[in-house]
Amino acid sequence: MSTTDHRRLVARSLDVITGNQDAGGGYPASPAYPVYGFSWFRDGSFIAEAASRAGAPGSATAFHDWCARMVTDRADRVLRVVAAHRGGGRSADRDYLPTRFTLDGRDPDVAGWGEFQTDGYGTWLWSLTAHLERHGLDPAPYRDAVALVVDYLAVTWDLPCNDWWEESGDERHVSTLGAIQGGLAAAARAGLADPEAVGPVLADAGNLVAEEGTLRGRLTKWLGNDAVDASLVACLTPFAVTDPYGRVAARTLAAVERDLLEPGGGVHRYLDDVFYGGGQWPVLAGLLGWHHARTGRTAAARRQLDWIAAQATPDGLLPEQAVGARLLHPEQLAPWEERWGPVATPLLWSHAMYVILADALGIHPTGPTHHP
Repeated sequence: MSTTDHRRLVARSLDVITGNQDAGGGYPASPAYPVYGFSWFRDGSFIAEAASRAGAPGSATAFHDWCARMVTDRADRVLRVVAAHRGGGRSADRDYLPTRFTLDGRDPDVAGWGEFQTDGYGTWLWSLTAHLERHGLDPAPYRDAVALVVDYLAVTWDLPCNDWWEESGDERHVSTLGAIQGGLAAAARAGLADPEAVGPVLADAGNLVAEEGTLRGRLTKWLGNDAVDASLVACLTPFAVTDPYGRVAARTLAAVERDLLEPGGGVHRYLDDVFYGGGQWPVLAGLLGWHHARTGRTAAARRQLDWIAAQATPDGLLPEQAVGARLLHPEQLAPWEERWGPVATPLLWSHAMYVILADALGIHPTGPTHHP
């Protein structure tokens, strides 16, 4: 695909992101997919990063304002969680923050879908800090919310919880620990968190991953496990919890590309993935390409950008995953389509990772569209 075509799709992606943002600031994961009508801190933080980088900083600010309200509106719950853990106990389950919220700011009401998940809060700290620094914005409006999140993560960081994919809630996931480390470190560097307060958590999390989340010199899906998950690339870029040029990064990347990367581009989540048959995710192609762009592998990064663009519908919408190509478990596609309908399209996170990767490659939107 030509650079001009990529510029058009970047502009279209920004339209999808800003056009579907709620007036209150939250981003629905997918506006046309009923189960994804919520706003996740994790998805939204990457979506805001795309908006911040590529011409819609007002959209990113609105999202970060919304996140700050979600946290400060629940300050009493955070304080109970922190007090219980520091007292050697555990708070009531209802006090833990959910992973997603309704667009109007309520806790979700979906039975059977676990809500305890901490990666989004670390990701928000990283995304907020990057946005404030990029645009020279005043951090003062966010200090109360950041302080609550830092205290919350300081007592919950090592608890089992759902991973990026809302699964395996009984495990401690390396990509979750990476998001928390990346967020806390970013907040400390920016003066939004006390380095002495977050230092012990960063040291303990790093040691835990080194001792139990690393096997044969590479990162693993969760502690004490040898599986590979493409979300581990986030530990390299953007969270940089290990040297992106170092041995651990190289071996982690090699395992992801060996097990989960398709020859023509596109990345699966993990080998046992049965969701819609286990297709290839634009989000993960964008994440892998971003790391390649950051480390100077421009051609490899461009292959992922081209692959993502090839998944767009004729009207420029990107799906959650590509199910028309090779599936890891094709027999599982029909049951998911019968349960929830066709794969979510558009997925705002897919558009965001495409925009981020294009920006990392120096490709910016073109056309008359103006974003606040």
